[in-house]
Amino acid sequence: MLEQDADAGTVATAASPDGITVLLVDDHQLVRSGIRRILDDAPGIHVVADAGSGEEALALVRAHRPRVVLMDVNMPGIGGLEATRKLLLMDPDLRIIALTIHADEPYPSRLLSAGAMGYITKGCDVDEIVAAIRAVDRGERYLDTEIAAHVARERLAGQDSTDRFGALTQREVQVMLMLIRGYRLQEISDTLCLSPRTISTYRQRLYEKLDVSTDVELTHLALRHGMLEPGQ
Repeated sequence: MLEQDADAGTVATAASPDGITVLLVDDHQLVRSGIRRILDDAPGIHVVADAGSGEEALALVRAHRPRVVLMDVNMPGIGGLEATRKLLLMDPDLRIIALTIHADEPYPSRLLSAGAMGYITKGCDVDEIVAAIRAVDRGERYLDTEIAAHVARERLAGQDSTDRFGALTQREVQVMLMLIRGYRLQEISDTLCLSPRTISTYRQRLYEKLDVSTDVELTHLALRHGMLEPGQ
């Protein structure tokens, strides 16, 4: 059973003793309610409270000690970026996932630099929200493919213009990031809503532009350029 507090969002009457405990932070009650319903169906994930502002999030983290915070970026008051910084000063082990409509820079880099471990858009599907929570709880970073491609393009833009990566399109970067993370062609096809033949064409273009001949060589090249952390 839940108790509604108009000033502090919705809180659970008792935190679950096991599983991943989550705090939802968004200034729209409808968004919080929708995500809560989604996560209620995810085994091993328990929403212990939700907040409508960064200020409320600070108080609820003190009260409930969640393991993961799903944080909206744009909110009244201190906002998601400042709330992320303050929460991590309070609890450095807290795992924060930014949830926003903004897939492009400077938002992802700022949130990640502030200590967020995940960044997903509000247009992502149910499975991605659950996957992000499980990943950051394991201590892994999680960026959805669209955001990862934007971040990678920004990183590449700061490199020497003669770098081979500079010739890649946004879509090619997106496909490359999925390939080096071990996605199969059909999985990439399904995720990006493109045909397997189109994905194969993108992979061949990547090979030609980057002067590699296998996914293994592509992964090694990405590691050398800091686009993939060892063990990721």
